[in-house]
Amino acid sequence: MRVLLFGASGMIGSGVLHECLADPRVTRVTAVVRAPLGRTDPKLREVLHQDFTDYAPLAGVMADADACFFCLGVSAVGLDEAAYTRLTHDLTLTCARAQLAANRDCVFCYVSGQGTDSTERGRAMWARVKGRTENALLALGFRAAYMFRPGFIQPMAGVRSKTGWYQAIYTVMAPLSPLLTRVLPGVATTSVRMARAMITVAISGFPSRVVTTRDINALGA
Repeated sequence: MRVLLFGASGMIGSGVLHECLADPRVTRVTAVVRAPLGRTDPKLREVLHQDFTDYAPLAGVMADADACFFCLGVSAVGLDEAAYTRLTHDLTLTCARAQLAANRDCVFCYVSGQGTDSTERGRAMWARVKGRTENALLALGFRAAYMFRPGFIQPMAGVRSKTGWYQAIYTVMAPLSPLLTRVLPGVATTSVRMARAMITVAISGFPSRVVTTRDINALGA
């Protein structure tokens, strides 16, 4: 499988990249990034791209992808709904429409979040926007599209958060992560399980278009 990856410099995306490079089922990973990742691998191809509102220059790499893993995302903290919508819904849909135009058979996997509001009418702003984004993606017409809704993700295999206080929490929680995934499989997972679940679903499919934390743990175990 040839994977097109967005968000490889972030915590979730870097975990996905790590597992894609290690997984023999993945033959190539094309990471679309603003700056070089600083790593080399025979399976890795980096494409530098600055304007995430214009994907025309990426039509060729999009056409060649079997699966698109969209791991870009921002926190809603400090943002109003309009700003969060631009950075979450609008940028994601712009990419997805370009991917659909280039290759309708590509499997699109979107990293959403636990608590996403599919009704789009709930009180939590971020959940409404995520729900609107998921619904729009599912309506586009991909051969298959999956919405991954992880809860707490413990980074593993050398993956780290760029946000200092986030990483401090992850460091404290690291010894507990095996216990968390066993005791709270519907709430907590790891970056390794998250990535493995995305790869497995992209290759083999899944009965539901929404993949929960519990599903992620089962698929990525």
